[in-house]
Amino acid sequence: MLAKQRFVLDTSAFLCDMIREEGESKEDAIRRLLDLIATARLELNIGCYIPPSVYKELTRLLRQMGCDEEIFVMLDTWLVRKNPSSYEVKIPSIIIEEFILDVRNRIDKGLRVAEKALRKLEEKSHTDGEVKADELISELREKYRAALRRGIVDSKEDLDILVLAKELDAGVVTADEGILNWSEKFGLRCIEAEHFPALIREYLRKVKGSGE
Repeated sequence: MLAKQRFVLDTSAFLCDMIREEGESKEDAIRRLLDLIATARLELNIGCYIPPSVYKELTRLLRQMGCDEEIFVMLDTWLVRKNPSSYEVKIPSIIIEEFILDVRNRIDKGLRVAEKALRKLEEKSHTDGEVKADELISELREKYRAALRRGIVDSKEDLDILVLAKELDAGVVTADEGILNWSEKFGLRCIEAEHFPALIREYLRKVKGSGE
Protein backbone atom coordinates (compact mmCIF):
# COMPACT_ATOMS: atom_id res chain seq x y z
CA MET A 1 0.00 0.00 0.00
CA LEU A 2 1.35 3.43 -0.96
CA ALA A 3 2.16 5.55 2.09
CA LYS A 4 0.29 8.84 2.40
CA GLN A 5 1.96 11.33 0.08
CA ARG A 6 1.80 15.10 0.42
CA PHE A 7 3.02 17.81 -1.93
CA VAL A 8 3.20 21.60 -1.64
CA LEU A 9 2.82 23.31 -5.00
CA ASP A 10 4.32 26.60 -6.09
CA THR A 11 2.75 28.95 -8.67
CA SER A 12 5.32 27.78 -11.21
CA ALA A 13 4.02 24.20 -10.89
CA PHE A 14 0.97 25.36 -12.83
CA LEU A 15 2.47 28.00 -15.11
CA CYS A 16 5.67 26.22 -16.19
CA ASP A 17 5.63 25.80 -19.98
CA MET A 18 7.31 22.40 -19.61
CA ILE A 19 4.09 20.81 -18.28
CA ARG A 20 2.34 21.52 -21.59
CA GLU A 21 1.95 18.78 -24.16
CA GLU A 22 2.46 19.49 -27.84
CA GLY A 23 -0.18 21.85 -29.20
CA GLU A 24 -1.75 22.29 -25.76
CA SER A 25 -2.71 25.70 -24.42
CA LYS A 26 -1.51 26.80 -21.00
CA GLU A 27 -5.07 26.72 -19.66
CA ASP A 28 -5.63 23.17 -20.93
CA ALA A 29 -2.35 22.07 -19.32
CA ILE A 30 -3.48 23.52 -15.99
CA ARG A 31 -6.85 21.79 -16.28
CA ARG A 32 -5.14 18.46 -17.08
CA LEU A 33 -2.84 18.85 -14.07
CA LEU A 34 -5.79 19.58 -11.80
CA ASP A 35 -7.61 16.52 -13.17
CA LEU A 36 -4.57 14.42 -12.24
CA ILE A 37 -4.47 15.95 -8.77
CA ALA A 38 -8.19 15.19 -8.33
CA THR A 39 -7.76 11.56 -9.42
CA ALA A 40 -4.75 11.14 -7.12
CA ARG A 41 -6.75 12.56 -4.22
CA LEU A 42 -9.75 10.30 -4.81
CA GLU A 43 -7.90 7.09 -5.62
CA LEU A 44 -4.67 7.37 -3.60
CA ASN A 45 -5.49 10.01 -0.95
CA ILE A 46 -2.54 12.09 -2.15
CA GLY A 47 -2.76 15.56 -0.67
CA CYS A 48 -1.72 18.62 -2.68
CA TYR A 49 -1.34 21.77 -0.59
CA ILE A 50 -0.84 25.45 -1.36
CA PRO A 51 -0.20 28.33 1.06
CA PRO A 52 -2.83 31.12 0.87
CA SER A 53 -0.17 33.62 -0.20
CA VAL A 54 0.74 31.43 -3.17
CA TYR A 55 -2.93 30.74 -3.94
CA LYS A 56 -3.55 34.49 -4.10
CA GLU A 57 -0.59 34.97 -6.43
CA LEU A 58 -1.64 32.06 -8.66
CA THR A 59 -5.29 33.08 -8.99
CA ARG A 60 -4.29 36.66 -9.78
CA LEU A 61 -2.10 35.45 -12.65
CA LEU A 62 -4.77 33.05 -13.90
CA ARG A 63 -7.36 35.83 -13.96
CA GLN A 64 -4.94 38.00 -15.92
CA MET A 65 -4.69 35.12 -18.40
CA GLY A 66 -8.50 35.09 -18.69
CA CYS A 67 -8.88 31.49 -17.51
CA ASP A 68 -12.32 29.93 -17.40
CA GLU A 69 -14.12 29.98 -14.03
CA GLU A 70 -14.00 26.17 -13.99
CA ILE A 71 -10.26 26.37 -13.31
CA PHE A 72 -10.87 28.32 -10.10
CA VAL A 73 -13.54 25.84 -8.96
CA MET A 74 -11.07 22.99 -9.50
CA LEU A 75 -8.37 24.84 -7.57
CA ASP A 76 -10.72 25.39 -4.64
CA THR A 77 -11.89 21.78 -4.70
CA TRP A 78 -8.66 19.81 -5.06
CA LEU A 79 -5.94 21.96 -3.51
CA VAL A 80 -5.78 22.25 0.27
CA ARG A 81 -5.09 25.83 1.31
CA LYS A 82 -3.11 25.94 4.53
CA ASN A 83 -1.02 28.58 6.24
CA PRO A 84 2.34 27.31 7.50
CA SER A 85 2.70 27.14 11.28
CA SER A 86 5.49 29.70 11.23
CA TYR A 87 5.80 29.88 15.04
CA GLU A 88 5.99 26.10 15.44
CA VAL A 89 8.22 24.91 12.60
CA LYS A 90 11.85 24.77 13.71
CA ILE A 91 14.52 25.77 11.18
CA PRO A 92 18.17 24.92 11.98
CA SER A 93 20.29 28.00 12.60
CA ILE A 94 22.83 26.82 10.00
CA ILE A 95 20.21 27.45 7.30
CA ILE A 96 19.77 31.05 8.49
CA GLU A 97 23.57 31.46 8.57
CA GLU A 98 23.85 30.16 4.98
CA PHE A 99 21.06 32.48 3.87
CA ILE A 100 22.76 35.53 5.44
CA LEU A 101 26.09 34.60 3.85
CA ASP A 102 24.42 34.08 0.47
CA VAL A 103 22.68 37.47 0.65
CA ARG A 104 25.95 39.18 1.63
CA ASN A 105 27.77 37.59 -1.31
CA ARG A 106 24.98 38.60 -3.66
CA ILE A 107 25.11 42.21 -2.47
CA ASP A 108 28.83 42.22 -3.26
CA LYS A 109 28.09 40.81 -6.73
CA GLY A 110 25.44 43.47 -7.26
CA LEU A 111 27.93 46.20 -6.38
CA ARG A 112 30.44 44.78 -8.88
CA VAL A 113 27.74 44.74 -11.57
CA ALA A 114 27.00 48.43 -10.88
CA GLU A 115 30.71 49.28 -10.92
CA LYS A 116 31.18 47.61 -14.31
CA ALA A 117 28.22 49.54 -15.72
CA LEU A 118 29.73 52.84 -14.56
CA ARG A 119 33.12 51.95 -16.03
CA LYS A 120 31.48 51.05 -19.32
CA LEU A 121 29.71 54.42 -19.35
CA GLU A 122 32.98 56.20 -18.60
CA GLU A 123 34.86 54.33 -21.37
CA LYS A 124 32.24 55.24 -23.96
CA SER A 125 32.30 58.86 -22.85
CA HIS A 126 36.09 59.06 -23.23
CA THR A 127 36.02 57.51 -26.70
CA ASP A 128 33.21 59.84 -27.81
CA GLY A 129 31.06 56.77 -28.32
CA GLU A 130 27.31 57.12 -28.32
CA VAL A 131 25.89 56.46 -24.89
CA LYS A 132 22.39 54.97 -24.95
CA ALA A 133 21.10 55.27 -21.42
CA ASP A 134 18.12 52.94 -21.92
CA GLU A 135 20.36 50.12 -23.20
CA LEU A 136 22.80 50.52 -20.31
CA ILE A 137 19.99 50.63 -17.74
CA SER A 138 18.35 47.53 -19.25
CA GLU A 139 21.64 45.64 -19.20
CA LEU A 140 22.36 46.76 -15.64
CA ARG A 141 18.92 45.67 -14.42
CA GLU A 142 19.22 42.23 -16.02
CA LYS A 143 22.67 41.53 -14.59
CA TYR A 144 21.80 43.04 -11.21
CA ARG A 145 18.63 40.91 -10.97
CA ALA A 146 20.62 37.78 -11.87
CA ALA A 147 23.24 38.55 -9.25
CA LEU A 148 20.81 39.28 -6.42
CA ARG A 149 17.68 37.22 -7.10
CA ARG A 150 18.40 34.17 -9.24
CA GLY A 151 18.56 30.97 -7.19
CA ILE A 152 17.49 32.52 -3.89
CA VAL A 153 14.34 32.61 -1.77
CA ASP A 154 13.27 36.22 -2.15
CA SER A 155 9.58 36.46 -1.27
CA LYS A 156 7.05 35.58 1.42
CA GLU A 157 5.47 33.12 -1.03
CA ASP A 158 8.75 31.26 -1.46
CA LEU A 159 9.28 31.00 2.29
CA ASP A 160 5.68 29.88 2.89
CA ILE A 161 6.23 27.00 0.44
CA LEU A 162 9.33 25.80 2.30
CA VAL A 163 7.95 26.18 5.82
CA LEU A 164 4.66 24.45 4.96
CA ALA A 165 6.49 21.56 3.28
CA LYS A 166 8.75 21.24 6.34
CA GLU A 167 5.70 21.20 8.62
CA LEU A 168 3.89 18.54 6.57
CA ASP A 169 7.01 16.53 5.65
CA ALA A 170 5.87 17.05 2.06
CA GLY A 171 7.55 17.22 -1.30
CA VAL A 172 7.98 20.61 -2.95
CA VAL A 173 6.78 21.00 -6.55
CA THR A 174 8.24 24.00 -8.35
CA ALA A 175 10.13 25.28 -11.37
CA ASP A 176 11.70 28.07 -9.30
CA GLU A 177 15.47 27.68 -9.04
CA GLY A 178 15.62 29.40 -5.65
CA ILE A 179 12.96 27.19 -4.07
CA LEU A 180 14.62 24.07 -5.51
CA ASN A 181 17.98 25.11 -4.07
CA TRP A 182 16.64 25.88 -0.63
CA SER A 183 14.38 22.82 -0.54
CA GLU A 184 17.55 20.75 -0.53
CA LYS A 185 19.00 22.83 2.31
CA PHE A 186 15.77 22.31 4.27
CA GLY A 187 16.11 18.55 3.71
CA LEU A 188 12.93 18.43 1.64
CA ARG A 189 12.05 16.26 -1.31
CA CYS A 190 12.17 18.34 -4.50
CA ILE A 191 10.12 17.63 -7.62
CA GLU A 192 10.65 19.81 -10.65
CA ALA A 193 7.30 21.01 -11.99
CA GLU A 194 7.78 19.44 -15.42
CA HIS A 195 8.15 15.96 -13.84
CA PHE A 196 5.20 16.16 -11.44
CA PRO A 197 2.42 15.04 -13.84
CA ALA A 198 4.46 11.96 -14.82
CA LEU A 199 5.10 11.20 -11.14
CA ILE A 200 1.38 11.24 -10.36
CA ARG A 201 0.59 9.09 -13.40
CA GLU A 202 3.21 6.55 -12.27
CA TYR A 203 1.67 6.37 -8.79
CA LEU A 204 -1.74 5.76 -10.34
CA ARG A 205 -0.41 3.15 -12.78
CA LYS A 206 1.38 1.20 -10.05
CA VAL A 207 -1.52 1.15 -7.66
CA LYS A 208 -3.99 0.15 -10.37
CA GLY A 209 -1.60 -2.52 -11.62
CA SER A 210 -1.15 -4.01 -8.15
CA GLY A 211 -4.91 -4.31 -7.78
CA GLU A 212 -5.44 -6.33 -10.93
